[in-house]
Amino acid sequence: MGAQIDTIELGIANCHVIKDQGAIVVDGGDTKKAKEFKKGIEEISIKPKDIKLIVITHGHFDHIGSAAEIKEITKAKIAMHEQEKDWLEKGLKPLPPGLSAWGNFLCVIMKTLFTPFRTIKPTDVDIVLDNNEFSLADYGIAGKVIYTPGHSSGSVSVLLETGEAFVGDLAMNTLPMTFRPGLPVFGDNMDMIKNSWKTLLNQGAKKVYPGHGEPFSVSVIEKELAIS
Repeated sequence: MGAQIDTIELGIANCHVIKDQGAIVVDGGDTKKAKEFKKGIEEISIKPKDIKLIVITHGHFDHIGSAAEIKEITKAKIAMHEQEKDWLEKGLKPLPPGLSAWGNFLCVIMKTLFTPFRTIKPTDVDIVLDNNEFSLADYGIAGKVIYTPGHSSGSVSVLLETGEAFVGDLAMNTLPMTFRPGLPVFGDNMDMIKNSWKTLLNQGAKKVYPGHGEPFSVSVIEKELAIS
């Protein structure tokens, strides 16, 4: 029997709650979403004190926006890659470039209509991740954190032993970002994104839990990699 997986929408991005012998959170959602988080975990019968770790897949505003508040609510530790921990600790709001004409257009929209009106509440990163795998066994989760750069230099993914992959923006599945599930329209380097996906597939990824949109089968990604 696998872990209990629940998704809480925190503004424009997903926050995933994984519960097995212990409980962790993946990503901190958009800004000012603490109330939505508290309501969300209450609806799935998880107490704040049960959550011991918050894994941040990457440092963009819609994934760290409410991380400080979630840390205050749960008293959990925050884990984030060393290349981007300053983004949370200093409240920075960098955005990735587009990987297509549509991605470039959306970047302009984000810079104009979103980031100017977001304020990231800084907080300390308790566990600084590097490029090595980080086991989640100490937190009661049968899985690990894997370094998966490409969308950003410090992007990581959570991969459970049962094949569920929580990938942040290494994949997308929601309008207006993408019209179908697949690879992202924003990122630092598409070749690195594809290589990171090869790493996840080689390590047993079966189902994709993106930071935006509903989960989908990795067969979608496999097809994109095959035709690229």
